[in-house]
Amino acid sequence: MQALLADLFMPDQQITTDMLVFAYSTGLFPMAAERPGAVHWYSPDPRAFLPLDQFKVSRSLRRRASSGIFDITCDRAFEHVIRACAQPRPGHPHTWINDQIIDAYTQLHAVDLAHSIEAWNDAGQLVGGLYGVSLSGAFFGESMFSHATDASKVCLVHLVSHLNERGYTLLDVQFQSDHMAQFGTIEIPRDEYMQRLQEALRQKVRW
Repeated sequence: MQALLADLFMPDQQITTDMLVFAYSTGLFPMAAERPGAVHWYSPDPRAFLPLDQFKVSRSLRRRASSGIFDITCDRAFEHVIRACAQPRPGHPHTWINDQIIDAYTQLHAVDLAHSIEAWNDAGQLVGGLYGVSLSGAFFGESMFSHATDASKVCLVHLVSHLNERGYTLLDVQFQSDHMAQFGTIEIPRDEYMQRLQEALRQKVRW
């Protein structure tokens, strides 16, 4: 994993929407060391993405996603989702989502370039969600959380369905993990990722 553009984006520099758009369009994204902490910019090699036409969903998850057990919404509670994603989890006492990142992505959401998918239980409580950045035909998944069994997975199922319906061609997940590998994510060299990214950015796709 490499930090790039350190001469342009300093760790203590305020993140702006223009900075985020430039970064994502050139293959970078920010992460904080810990909360509170300096923000650094990364461009992994290899890079992980989820082929939208090869999304793997188990039968049980597909049934759960279509059962109506969760009320799934889009962009109803973006800030609540990102703040929930920023909370420490068992075995992970630190988070890369600090207050500066929360503020920056909330501003990006205000200009319709960051989006969330939410899962609500029958009591109207937010129990899962995910968020990411949308630029042309590329969606950059950032983080997800779950307070109910399979809530975030159901959100992912709905996200992939939406991206396919709208004509997106790239779902970036940044790093490979056992959790994401079950859905069919693969790793490719950074050069190949950048080629796919530039092709996606040339598309005329709207969220």
